[in-house]
Amino acid sequence: MKALLPALFAAILFALGPAADTAWPSAPEAPIVTQDPHGVVESVRPELGPHALWVGDRLFRHSILFDGDNGQALGMVDITWTLGGVAPHTSHSRREVYVVEPVYDRGHRGERIDYVTIYDLHTLAVTGEIELPTKGAEAGHGVALSALLDDERFLVVLNLVQSGSVTVVDLEQRRFAAEIPTAGCSLVYPTGRRSFGMLCGDGAALAITLADDGSAAETRRSEPFFDVVADPLSEKGARDGSRWLFASFDGYLHEVEFTGDKPSLVARWSLMTDRERADSWLVGGSQHLALHRDSRRLYSLVHQGQRGSHKDAGSEIWVYDTENHARIDTFEIPALLPAFLRPVLGLAPDSLAYRVLSFFTPSMGAHRVVVSQDDEPLLFLRHGEIGVIGVLDARDGRHLHTIEEAGMTGGEIRIP
Repeated sequence: MKALLPALFAAILFALGPAADTAWPSAPEAPIVTQDPHGVVESVRPELGPHALWVGDRLFRHSILFDGDNGQALGMVDITWTLGGVAPHTSHSRREVYVVEPVYDRGHRGERIDYVTIYDLHTLAVTGEIELPTKGAEAGHGVALSALLDDERFLVVLNLVQSGSVTVVDLEQRRFAAEIPTAGCSLVYPTGRRSFGMLCGDGAALAITLADDGSAAETRRSEPFFDVVADPLSEKGARDGSRWLFASFDGYLHEVEFTGDKPSLVARWSLMTDRERADSWLVGGSQHLALHRDSRRLYSLVHQGQRGSHKDAGSEIWVYDTENHARIDTFEIPALLPAFLRPVLGLAPDSLAYRVLSFFTPSMGAHRVVVSQDDEPLLFLRHGEIGVIGVLDARDGRHLHTIEEAGMTGGEIRIP
């Protein structure tokens, strides 16, 4: 209901139309980036650049590729309805895009066939498909359901079977390569050229290295290092080479190294002070951690809530120095709803109605955050129910611009 009030207010003011000179507060400093004109057909340029971004959409069942610098939509690929929130994988060496998708012959029921659909990255035209065993896992958040390993030959897909397993796809030969049992472990996190890690139901971690044919050359399992009942880990981790960072529900960061004789917990530290924890600050969201590896800065979506609110949107971004295990900054999350409503209500960016709407609309926070890995990094933010992308300077938190019409319901966002 709160989300509808600004829309009603803007509708009442709509008749006022554009107003350049007004006593009302000016529109937000961060500009709005509107969509491209209709009827333009282009190809994706050879180099995507460090600020390219895939944005998934469950409702419209596609993922849009944006240029994060100027908000231009570069192209789009289709994604089946059951995994409409999942962003595709991008191979720069092959110039290909891969979408893992289950397809039902009656739409949402009937006989199921699982595929990896292959797109040409330059034209985004379908160039092939690989049929898989009908075991692929489906989940709305889209995180860690599949992984493109670093040499870009093998794609690993999580299976939803009672004993636990993954499917390995050979992208070079375009074929199903192997199914590897994973003994109670789930989710897939790439850790190297032909290796990946998993989290296990007993609080342990599993590391698997692939052979040339896609089978398991080596499997290593750690001792349990977190309590899955008292303080479980969120599966929404941030990658740091062969190491992954996971936040627990109570706000403790776990740094898990997947190389060596077996996976190991190399550090555990608190994301909150005792006072902040007493004030009910929690990590939350659908994609709530992002690491800029060169600067060692970790970005975390946080909110105030009770246990069980781990899916709620973050109201702030807390920034940490991972070397010193300390919080160094706090970023505000801009209000994204006005930019979502503006084209729906037909408001001009310089209209009085839009200025008033922007001034009075509070921020609803964000469910997802990712950061680019260049020397001038950008933070990309998304609320799960607002079809726009907020773009912030990752160094100081300035709101640079907002990308409009980036879908309707919040799927995964991924930097290729």
